[in-house]
Amino acid sequence: MTITFAEQIGAKIRIHRLAKNWTQEQLAELSNTTASYVGQLERGEKDVRISTLEKIAHALDMSVYELFGDEKEAFLQEKTWVYESILLLLKHNEQKQRQAYRILRELLEPSDPK
Repeated sequence: MTITFAEQIGAKIRIHRLAKNWTQEQLAELSNTTASYVGQLERGEKDVRISTLEKIAHALDMSVYELFGDEKEAFLQEKTWVYESILLLLKHNEQKQRQAYRILRELLEPSDPK
């Protein structure tokens, strides 16, 4: 599975938005875009213009450089399958993410039969 540049940028935007507990609508309002556009960016469906990326980074209270530079993420990117799994999860809504987590947890940590 090859992750596109647009998907990588979208995942970064989503991670930072969720870290602030913001909705797509809140980020859109603060960055002078629309919620549907933010959603398309986060899913990697649209390429982002540099000027829009600057607005989004500013709304997230960071620079474009900070949006891209992250030591923890660099570590995860070294583990390609882990990073790609995270990006795959981020493409889906929270309900699907929780379902995938429950399945993964059941596979890796089966309940103790008593």
